[in-house]
Amino acid sequence: MNPQDLKLIVQDKYGQIAEGQKSCCGGDSCCSSVDYTVFSEDYSSQQGYNKDADFGLGCGLPTEFAKIKEGDHVLDLGSGAGNDCFVARTQTGDSGKVTGLDFTEAMISKADENLEKTGFKNIEFVQGDIEQIPLPDTSFDVVISNCVLNLVPDKQKAFAEIFRVLKPGGHFSISDVVIVGDLPKGLKKDAEMYAGCISGAINKDEYISIVRSQGFSGIIVQKEKEIVLSDEVLLNHISADELESFKQSACGIFSITLYTER
Repeated sequence: MNPQDLKLIVQDKYGQIAEGQKSCCGGDSCCSSVDYTVFSEDYSSQQGYNKDADFGLGCGLPTEFAKIKEGDHVLDLGSGAGNDCFVARTQTGDSGKVTGLDFTEAMISKADENLEKTGFKNIEFVQGDIEQIPLPDTSFDVVISNCVLNLVPDKQKAFAEIFRVLKPGGHFSISDVVIVGDLPKGLKKDAEMYAGCISGAINKDEYISIVRSQGFSGIIVQKEKEIVLSDEVLLNHISADELESFKQSACGIFSITLYTER
């Protein structure tokens, strides 16, 4: 499948979620075999948490590790309904600014609805493609992202764009899904698993190598945890024999939070 088709799948799936059609729960009409909340962590103790903005679509807590300071200009890539943006806003304070970028129009609309309820004047949401970020060079002190870069077909372009929009001396903290070892072919090729963050994920070492190749330095894995998918979910995409082989292998699916500096 070509990259543009994959992007359209992501837009469609996450547009459905933004409009209240959560996948894999309650017998919704759009219910699929992928539970998009399988990686999510609990935000409820985070200052600035906005329950209406939390669809449980992340795989970490990048704002917890991002070293955001008062007055910083922060960019959240794949900002969804605004969850990480509202948390980041409590860290930047009134003197900072938070910009959320999302590919899906319905998510931008939902984020704007949530923003209106807060009364904050220093958050904005922009629709755009992470491979071609529609924002100026050297504009941000900090870039964050939560379980989104794995959905971007061209990760070289994505990290080049992050480097471009960061100020010299700026940094990012990104939570994402990576692979250790090789995924079964059925998981690699399934577009539904791509939209659910699995088959779009790449090898951890390759991921870090791409980041380094764009000029970033001081790379640190701040947090790492293994993701365990149920047999029921996996059997929708691979055979029983492939499942057994996968479980016996050293291959695994992990969420990592990665920090690095420009």
